[in-house]
Amino acid sequence: MTAVVGIRAWPRPVLLACATLLVAGCYYAAGRLGLSQQLTADGSVVTPIWPPTGLAVACLLLFGPWCVPGIALGALLVILSLGAPGPEAAGIVAGNTAGPVCAWLMLRAVGFRVSLSRLRDGLALVFLGALTAMLISSWAGVGMLLLSDELPTDHLGIVWLAWWVGDAMGVVLVTPLLLLLYRARLPPPSVRWTEAVGLTVVVCVLIPLIMYSSVSVLFLTYPILIWSALRFQLAGGIPCALFASVLATVVARQEAGSFGKLTEIETMMKLQAFNGTLGLTALLLSAVISEQLNTRRSVERACHELVEALQHLNAGGPGGGSGSPGPPGGDGGDSGGGGTAAGGGRQKS
Repeated sequence: MTAVVGIRAWPRPVLLACATLLVAGCYYAAGRLGLSQQLTADGSVVTPIWPPTGLAVACLLLFGPWCVPGIALGALLVILSLGAPGPEAAGIVAGNTAGPVCAWLMLRAVGFRVSLSRLRDGLALVFLGALTAMLISSWAGVGMLLLSDELPTDHLGIVWLAWWVGDAMGVVLVTPLLLLLYRARLPPPSVRWTEAVGLTVVVCVLIPLIMYSSVSVLFLTYPILIWSALRFQLAGGIPCALFASVLATVVARQEAGSFGKLTEIETMMKLQAFNGTLGLTALLLSAVISEQLNTRRSVERACHELVEALQHLNAGGPGGGSGSPGPPGGDGGDSGGGGTAAGGGRQKS
């Protein structure tokens, strides 16, 4: 606690500089991780999943626009790690920075919640944060390579598609995971721990068998993914989808399993289609289940409050009724008796 207070006492420029370096370092590490699993398609190097875009969008959603310098610096460091950059590097850095910033602005405009507890949040992240915003970075990167004559015209379509899908998959798979880890709290021990451990074992054992099988059985991944999302929502669905996607990329690079007898273009198309459907299924199904559970909790809480209110009213009923006047029949009986007595008096007289 004392250390946190001491850090907050630092001058603001020092804090911003440290934060920029931290974001840039994380971006660079994510970039090197993504480059380690690159593929070759039609003579061009592509990355099926580009984690830095997911990291950049998550940082902007959690901490705001002060992350922009760190994102730009990290993108520049990744380009420098590939060799001496040319004039096109400035445009690529600008595109890799503008894409996540536009994603953040659009998500903020539609009221996106970092908890991803609503279906609309999942849809916004997919269609605005991933598919729409990443058009900027992909077109900027491919356009700069084309202008600098480093990209043949006949490779334009395949490179652009791979760039766009890779950036989008980084947002779909990495951003939810980072948002989840930022809010993660260790739950109390319960029976679900046993199920979670069992699910982890199933994922770690069956998914590698599915990927490396010589028979194309990639579809068997989906029942495991659905189980993960139904039972544990984002905490189960997103890690399962990310693990399966990374493992599928490794298998595709090795030209093994279901990717063993395919051409480079077929491998890339099949891998991107598989990763995309995994990410969409995990994210949207988890969001739907989370929204239903939240609605159920709200209804149960409202019913509980209603029961308490009715019990409170019933508890106050007998006290209020003890001072109430007697039934109208008593007054009628007294007046009737008086009339009889009066009548009797008249007869005696």
